[in-house]
Amino acid sequence: MQRKAYAPGRSGPAVLSAVALALGLGIGLTGCSPGAAANTDAVDSKAGPAAPAAPPGRYRTLFDPCGAVPPAALKDLLPGAAGLPDAERDRTYRGTSALTFDTDRRVGCSWKSDAPDAAHRLTLDVERVVSYDPVVSDDDRAQEVYGRKQTAAGIVPPPTAPPATTPPPTTAHTAPPAKPPASTGAGGAAPLAGRLPSLPPLAPHGPLAAGRTASPGATAGQHPTGAVTPTAPTSPASPTTGLEPRVLTGLGEVAFLDDTLLSTGPSGAKRVVSVVFRTSNVIVTVEYEEQTTTSAEVPDSKELQEKARNLARLLAERLEE
Repeated sequence: MQRKAYAPGRSGPAVLSAVALALGLGIGLTGCSPGAAANTDAVDSKAGPAAPAAPPGRYRTLFDPCGAVPPAALKDLLPGAAGLPDAERDRTYRGTSALTFDTDRRVGCSWKSDAPDAAHRLTLDVERVVSYDPVVSDDDRAQEVYGRKQTAAGIVPPPTAPPATTPPPTTAHTAPPAKPPASTGAGGAAPLAGRLPSLPPLAPHGPLAAGRTASPGATAGQHPTGAVTPTAPTSPASPTTGLEPRVLTGLGEVAFLDDTLLSTGPSGAKRVVSVVFRTSNVIVTVEYEEQTTTSAEVPDSKELQEKARNLARLLAERLEE
């Protein structure tokens, strides 16, 4: 029996090592093959670009509301404080800060003064709105909060004018067909109504004829005889004074005013005027209240609205600094 020729260097362990090396290189080459890279690119392209984050609001902090109202404005808004002793008057003008957990998110201040004829109260509330949704901006979230306040006050935004539309083209009208000749009566003569000219209306008789002349024709709501046709009564439109709750312009980005007479009775009347406006992600509420001491006096709506709006303008300017 012929034996196989012996080849040096081809021992068993060496062969196994060569096989293992070849397998390792094959695995490495397979992992870096062009087909695998193409599959990875396909998966990444399906994900698409990341959505951009919404921009933050303009304001990161809030001002001190108790120090934001000038002394001259406080003297006008709190007339009862003028006659107080110096220490008590100064304490009244300093106001009382509202208790809040985060002064960078919400602050407030209130003032109150009493007088023999009326008591006045002023309240400020300043809120900085922050959106925790990365795709909703702080301004948009603040507009949602402002919109809920306006809806709660029952104030509807003014309607916008509809877009102008082009009228449809007019078409020429054709004349109606001529009527057939009237049928003749006996003897071939046409009826009298077709041959006599139209007669003027008769003048009224009886007591209605005194001092009146015949009308040349009937007018709307009136018979040819002059008798007036009864028509349904129409109610006049409710007058507007310009002081009703409404949307304001020229104050912040959006603003509205609310005016409410809360109570009237033997002890007096109470009126509250609120002005709310938004600038970027900050919402400011000015609430001005007057309580009279006698039932014969009702707080003047025009005066309270004017003072509240003037203060709101000062605060809007304070935000622009």
